[in-house]
Amino acid sequence: MAKKSILSRSFWLIVVAGMTTGMGNGSVFGAAMMCLLGRGPFASWGGEGATAYNPATFTGFIDMAMIVFGIMFCAILVIGLSKHDAIENA
Repeated sequence: MAKKSILSRSFWLIVVAGMTTGMGNGSVFGAAMMCLLGRGPFASWGGEGATAYNPATFTGFIDMAMIVFGIMFCAILVIGLSKHDAIENA
């Protein structure tokens, strides 16, 4: 029986840990932005319904930043684990 790659064995770990850690970092980014800029550049805080994900609103910008940070952290995990798999199986 062939051994699966590290990347295929850790799919859910990448998704769960990557999105959790990345979105946590995105929320810290949003909190720092809120402390530094305030809500001045945004016309609406956008906290209800679909406006919570509209990047033109304050909450939407932070929510989109959290999603982008999560996806990028998943990509970092994929790159790191694929390199680790290549080194381990060389």
